[in-house]
Amino acid sequence: MPTAPRDVEPRLLRAFAAVAETLHFTRAAGRLYVAQQALSRDIRRLERELGAELFVRTTRQVRLTAEGERLLPYARRVLAAYDDLAAAADPRTRPLLVDVGARYSTGQRVLDAARAAAPELELVARFHSGLTGAAAEIAAGRLDVSFGRVAGLAPGTRAGLRHELVRLEPMAVLLPSAHPLAARTEVPLAALTGETLYAADGNAATAEWTDLARELFAAWDIRLAAPFPEIDGEAEFVRLVHKHGWSVLATTEFAPIPAMTLRPLTHPVPLSPVSLTWRHGLTHPGLTALRTAARKLAREHDWFHHPPDAWLPEADRVLYGPERGVSSAGSCDDLRAATGR
Repeated sequence: MPTAPRDVEPRLLRAFAAVAETLHFTRAAGRLYVAQQALSRDIRRLERELGAELFVRTTRQVRLTAEGERLLPYARRVLAAYDDLAAAADPRTRPLLVDVGARYSTGQRVLDAARAAAPELELVARFHSGLTGAAAEIAAGRLDVSFGRVAGLAPGTRAGLRHELVRLEPMAVLLPSAHPLAARTEVPLAALTGETLYAADGNAATAEWTDLARELFAAWDIRLAAPFPEIDGEAEFVRLVHKHGWSVLATTEFAPIPAMTLRPLTHPVPLSPVSLTWRHGLTHPGLTALRTAARKLAREHDWFHHPPDAWLPEADRVLYGPERGVSSAGSCDDLRAATGR
């Protein structure tokens, strides 16, 4: 009958390789930072487990037996594989996949700042169109971090995420340059009464954004543009905006669009809360770098400014309204949660 496979502890193989390469127990013990007695004990245990003598020891020298010579290349390959396994599991060597939504976005600014502060880390950008879609990717393990409106996520989705407020981002309207309102420096919400605005209705990946728009539009009798399939990429967005003549609900952090004018919304100032979100249990130095960068940017640029006449959806007001005492830290979690300390 076949014998059961023999499991050998990596520590024993490291002890064997160190002695085989130095042919000296004292020097091998020093290389491994262990006592010589402990090293000798590990070698004897390995010999018992393998049923073979690996070294010939005399008072003057140590040399490999034939069995030891045969084992050495195999031991080296096994130890190299263990080292590769440890490196693959080490979060310091694994790229962190970060969804920033779009090239012009609060998320991209945070990512840029984190990369500048920690250039030794690999933070890889992804460009999902909304947090609803990105959250599904995070849950599936295909994405690590994203940015967006947490309050618009389904409760079951939010349960698997941790989040930290990054910014209360003022909202804006993107208008065709020939639109009468484009001549203004800012657009009061009341001036949009009766207008039709595109707000990604029909794109399941951005449901949290459309939900915000629907609540805002209802208060000022603004029409939501008819549902349209998900738009893939900035170039296609520009083409469709021009073809359909859409005015677009946006934020003040938005890519320049040819023949379109971006104007902040006022009276009141509608705010779109942007939170950094990540999978519960994730520990990675890149996550710490992102959170640190976000907090620094928030302090420097007053990203938690809450105008007296600010408007927030009810669900967001519960999380981030002034009565919640949102500070310059803007934190919903302690920084130690991301570092594992």
